[in-house]
Amino acid sequence: MRTVGAHTDHVVVVGAGLAGLSAALHLLGAGRRVTLLEQHKTPGGRAGQQDFGANAVDTGASVLTMPELVDEALHAVGASLADTVPLTRLDPAYRARFADGSTLAVHTGGEAMEAEIRAFAGPDEALGYRKLRQWLTELYAAQKDHFIGANFDSPFDLVRPELVKLAALGGFGRLGPRIAHFLRDERVQRLFSFQALYAGLEPMRALGAYGVISYMDTVGGVYYPRGGMGAIARAMADAVARAGGELRFGTEAAWLERVSSRVRAVRTRAGERIACDAVVLATELSAAYRLIGARPRRVLPLRYSPSAFLLHGHARRSWPELDHHTIFFGRAWHRTFTEIIRDGTLMSDPSLLVTRPTATEPALAGDGGEIVSVLAPAPNLRTGRIDWERVAPAYREELLRTLESRGLTGFRGEFVVDEQITPADWAARGLTAGTPFSLAHTFPQTGPFRPANLVRAAGNVVLAGCGTTPGVGIPPVLISGRLASERITGR
Repeated sequence: MRTVGAHTDHVVVVGAGLAGLSAALHLLGAGRRVTLLEQHKTPGGRAGQQDFGANAVDTGASVLTMPELVDEALHAVGASLADTVPLTRLDPAYRARFADGSTLAVHTGGEAMEAEIRAFAGPDEALGYRKLRQWLTELYAAQKDHFIGANFDSPFDLVRPELVKLAALGGFGRLGPRIAHFLRDERVQRLFSFQALYAGLEPMRALGAYGVISYMDTVGGVYYPRGGMGAIARAMADAVARAGGELRFGTEAAWLERVSSRVRAVRTRAGERIACDAVVLATELSAAYRLIGARPRRVLPLRYSPSAFLLHGHARRSWPELDHHTIFFGRAWHRTFTEIIRDGTLMSDPSLLVTRPTATEPALAGDGGEIVSVLAPAPNLRTGRIDWERVAPAYREELLRTLESRGLTGFRGEFVVDEQITPADWAARGLTAGTPFSLAHTFPQTGPFRPANLVRAAGNVVLAGCGTTPGVGIPPVLISGRLASERITGR
């Protein structure tokens, strides 16, 4: 494994999202001195939290899987997640509500889920689920250490026994057909394939290897941290400080001072010079290359994931139809992916994720009532030329009416919107193509073909975050922080 070489006593980490926090903890655990810069006043990045009045609202990621990766980073400095943030395993992890009026709870316990599917779709479908669960488990085992959790110096690093196992499991086929091999009921198929959208792909075109995301959701389990998702970032930042790291919030990196191919200092927007031996850029990929003053060398142009139209709000009343996470599926399934990924249009028959964290922690709503977020997948700004300033108000009303028609009686009148985020808003926050989900996981942007975390133009700069390896989502970005640390400290 290639490393940055030379002395790496003092490392500056830019960005206090989960990737930057993970990198800082692993570096501190390896004996490095760390200065962590964050342009905002609080940590978390795309897994942050904001107060709207007395309500604490998670404004980014809302689904926590594989919390052991948070623990891994904390353990690097002798801390523990159990001692800082109590976790609740959600059961059900999700509840699906279909357009035909049927509902299906997603349990991560094998026997409970098998019984749920048997009652929903019959014994044959339950048997298919049992086989699917085994396949997902084997798929994850084949990838977790040598593909997801490893640094690549070249595509030849893929050539190892696990690659044969992955191919034999169908990892290089298509996910949708593979799921259909086990399950016949299209409604059940959706629950084990919609996760491909997290990777910026439609299930019928995603590699079978991305069934690992379904494994994380439906087998590994979905968790909720007390205090909300923002509590994870706060706990990690506190651990950085206790381990001797210097945290500098409200400090924006402006450029990197280079001598030949090595960075000697980070210059801040305020004009401060912070000397260093190495740098981890845990920022948006485009921002990282702008700081470096270079561009990634790619034969094919980068392709970005779909975006999201997001509503954060509250209501004085509750709805029994809403669990912690509820997915409202429309009738149109394949057409939905065509619209938002290929055609660049809004969903004509929306499928929506509604999150109600107060189902698990009522105290998040300081004045009582419920905190509710509504997420609608949407085209990114490169795929869809939508005038969001004009369209957003009408689209918001359409989504609220849709939820009313699907069983949330009175929702349109009771739900008060505290924040509305469109793809144009994501772009204004510095996210390329107006998407918080970064690069899509197409084959040319997967594994060693994804933008590398080592930068040719700057020999002691390493990248972390969802734009580099291994990819998008809380588990991958936590891993990316560790991989970045290993590029500096050695394996």
